[in-house]
Amino acid sequence: MSSITVGVVTGANKGIGLAIVRKLALQYEGTPGGNPFLIYLTSRDERRGEEALKGITSDAEVKKAKVLVADGGTVDIKHHLLDIADETSIKDFTDFLKKEYSQGINFVINNAGIAMNGFDPDTNVVDNTLKTNYYGTLHASLNFLPLIKPHGRLVNVASMVGGLSKYSSSIQSRFLSAASIADVNSIVEDFRSSVLAGTEQKDGWPRSAYAVSKAGVIGLTRAIAAQEEWKARGILINSCCPGWVRTDMTRGGGVKTPDQGAETPVLLAVGDIGESTGLFWQNERPIRW
Repeated sequence: MSSITVGVVTGANKGIGLAIVRKLALQYEGTPGGNPFLIYLTSRDERRGEEALKGITSDAEVKKAKVLVADGGTVDIKHHLLDIADETSIKDFTDFLKKEYSQGINFVINNAGIAMNGFDPDTNVVDNTLKTNYYGTLHASLNFLPLIKPHGRLVNVASMVGGLSKYSSSIQSRFLSAASIADVNSIVEDFRSSVLAGTEQKDGWPRSAYAVSKAGVIGLTRAIAAQEEWKARGILINSCCPGWVRTDMTRGGGVKTPDQGAETPVLLAVGDIGESTGLFWQNERPIRW
């Protein structure tokens, strides 16, 4: 019996996430009778997720390529609920995967995230942004990693706005020297404390919860990749910026299409990247954080 390749894409009902699922399906080099490839398109809303699944399985290019099982190919796509801001939802999905795929899964692309208007802590923008983008990605990563097979991949989608150039030199140094998840957590919580005190700019932070949440994702990805448990199993763990992509999140701005934005995440999940791990990527290459 042939083995099955299993991948997970979070936040995949629209935008870059949906484009990632589509590109994974289109570029898979399986053949009829070969190893099947199953992609989990996850979303926090069941109706939107099912609509996205229906859309992608009826996509003209996907149908023409005949990659789907229904068309004689080896690729199957399924929807599953997952809200990365809810630890119970993460646990329910990982328990499901553990039960269904006792031999493990092959890769996860953590794409889910939010971009809220404003900054005022009284509107909970900071707390909600950090809860989803930073802590949600952290909890999802730590829950998924034990399920990933040796030599599998974990990809965390971050952003260039998480670059360190707009931080004070002391905060830059803290991020770059962070050796553990606890170190990165401490940095993120210090940002939150500065915002609550109204001193974030004086303390050397950019006035953007989204930017700090994505810097946190880059930092935590580096810290997780350095852990001996995952290094010993050969799991490649990287973060990336898909670029400035025209999606709902960018409110129509951007210079890339979602398909172009999917290039780097897909490369990191299934492409040839050697043994690269713990790096931050953009435009299909590692870049300086």
